[in-house]
Amino acid sequence: MRLVSLLPSATEIIYALGLGDDLVGVTFECDEPAAARSTKTVVVGGRDTSEMTPGEIDDYVRTQMSAGGDLYTLHADALAGLDPDLILTQDLCRVCALPSGHVDQALAHLGCRAEVLSLDPYTLDDVLGTFAEVARATGVPERGEDLVAGLRERLAAVGAAVAGRPRPRVAVVEWVDPPFTAGHWVPDLVSAAGGEPVAAQAGKRSVRVSWAELAAPRPEIVLVTPCGYHLDGAVRQAEAVVEHFPGAAVWAIDGDGLVVRPGPRLIDGVEAIAAILHPDAVPPAPAGAVRRVA
Repeated sequence: MRLVSLLPSATEIIYALGLGDDLVGVTFECDEPAAARSTKTVVVGGRDTSEMTPGEIDDYVRTQMSAGGDLYTLHADALAGLDPDLILTQDLCRVCALPSGHVDQALAHLGCRAEVLSLDPYTLDDVLGTFAEVARATGVPERGEDLVAGLRERLAAVGAAVAGRPRPRVAVVEWVDPPFTAGHWVPDLVSAAGGEPVAAQAGKRSVRVSWAELAAPRPEIVLVTPCGYHLDGAVRQAEAVVEHFPGAAVWAIDGDGLVVRPGPRLIDGVEAIAAILHPDAVPPAPAGAVRRVA
């Protein structure tokens, strides 16, 4: 099959299923594995926000969305030239990727008959389910079963290692200006790692909150996992968070790599979080995954 991924997480799923050679199109944000963006046709573009502050990014997003604008641009001609059989997209978050409805409209305009599969998980179990869903859609269901089974084994190993231990209260900050608490599958990651998620929206969309609301449950540990940032960017934002959580341990995490993208590396995220919460029970997190700032 000729596959096009309009999601960084879907690109990671495709490679995890051993289908990298079938992938012909990606987005400008598909950076894992590195070969994805350098060897495939980029069919979705967007504004480079790397030099913008979190507050400036939030203002830009809100302005675009209130005006009915799009945050992403589908390069329709490039897509048509790839003649895809299956396109992976989402409707979960307009800020994260191009909605599937935009893709359907473009395909109808182009006369392209590609199948469109929308991946919209809200919980960690939902995320694992999407791996099997993609595997079935691409004709390799057994690979999906093997991938999910292996990831569940790793989750079980973490669960066994932290079983019976005190569960520290953990707040997760997904954005800092303005502050957003984590939702969707992120609280599940904390629970799987042996923590008690507080001020969280498990299985629901992330929401804007006040610093007082985030601090009210008196979290013992604060994880800063900003969407769109790897570890260095997370560290810079975590440093600005410290003042709001006196007495708490504040950690930065590679948000894009381990927490916010619903791909196979979420299990790496569980293991990294467990290393923060229970360092004497599990192996340490790999270099570049986490860093304590306070």
